[in-house]
Amino acid sequence: MARHKCFISYHHEDQNEVDDFIRTFDHERDVFISRGLGPEMSPDIINSQNTDYVMSRIRELYLKDSTVTIVLLGKCTWARRYVDWELQSSLRSGETVTPNGVLAIKLPSFSKDTSFPNRLNLNLRQTDEQEDCYARWIEYPTRKETLKNAIDSAFNRRSTHKKWIDNPREKFSYNRTCP
Repeated sequence: MARHKCFISYHHEDQNEVDDFIRTFDHERDVFISRGLGPEMSPDIINSQNTDYVMSRIRELYLKDSTVTIVLLGKCTWARRYVDWELQSSLRSGETVTPNGVLAIKLPSFSKDTSFPNRLNLNLRQTDEQEDCYARWIEYPTRKETLKNAIDSAFNRRSTHKKWIDNPREKFSYNRTCP
């Protein structure tokens, strides 16, 4: 059974939960192969104020060999500019570029009054009249099969649901305030 390379997008305030998720589902249960920014990230990406440069480096160094982006949702994930930029890069498509599938997962710290990132919302089903959408979200998985099926579905949607991608050019230029 093939494991997909998944780019992990998250807010660093949730680092402990993210590390647990990766340890459980990548290292112990072999559901996916994780890719992403983190403590090992090159400092030139962190220190740059040029968003186009940052996005191109994220694509070149971290997204290029991944096929699914997993957005791990914590209390303030919706407010982070890097999450917005990573989603925008993940959803980018063209003649030679295939977008990543997008799967959001609520971390244990996600509460009912927490929001999803706006760019994720744009790619989820908005109304009952809407036929379908590009992205999906799930509760935190307790079984490896649940996560494996959700990742496989996100991977397949890259070709079957590409027409539903909503990826505006505007992007966060700064982090939002999170209570």
